[in-house]
Amino acid sequence: MNQENHLQGRTIIDKEVSWDKTQVIMSKTNAFGIIEYANEVFIDVCGYEDYELMGQPHNIIRHPDMPKVIFKVLWENLKAGKNFHAVVKNLAKSGRYYWVITDFEIAKDENGVIVNYFGRRQAVPQEVIAMHIEPLYKKLLQIEGAGGVEFSEKYLIGFLEEKKRSYVEYIKELILEHEKSQSKFSHPEEEDERGFFSRLFNK
Repeated sequence: MNQENHLQGRTIIDKEVSWDKTQVIMSKTNAFGIIEYANEVFIDVCGYEDYELMGQPHNIIRHPDMPKVIFKVLWENLKAGKNFHAVVKNLAKSGRYYWVITDFEIAKDENGVIVNYFGRRQAVPQEVIAMHIEPLYKKLLQIEGAGGVEFSEKYLIGFLEEKKRSYVEYIKELILEHEKSQSKFSHPEEEDERGFFSRLFNK
């Protein structure tokens, strides 16, 4: 895998950021993904000061281990006015990483034009990352390196078709299976997608 060892002056460190995973990371961007607000949790976890983040593209925290196709699908949904729950590996200022799952509220003006995205992010169970997400993302990244995003997307579509799930349904299923194994909820399978993510993000 052709990973950049230096990204925006940062050395990539294969260690996780230590953070309180009960907290919710929040940010607000304009329609082009430029950061207009970041809460204290965001500041603490990513290691940047707020003045360093304001006016910067949100991809300032993009980790080189992330396949481009995941952001392609994420942005296609957001620009269409649809929330999207993506599992993302982010890069802190220190060069360490942290994994999150996304949740968005989309603000539109009186003409229905998107003006802001309010992003909420929560931690993802480590077992879900290690057993399912990392192997998939590594494969997508390898395909992107060899054949480009087009074939990475074709592989992702085929992978999800085989499972008869959308990306978001697949992520929900992985987290529910983990919760069931931890016996956190007695009947999580009764939740619909909206109810599941509302609970996950305490909405």
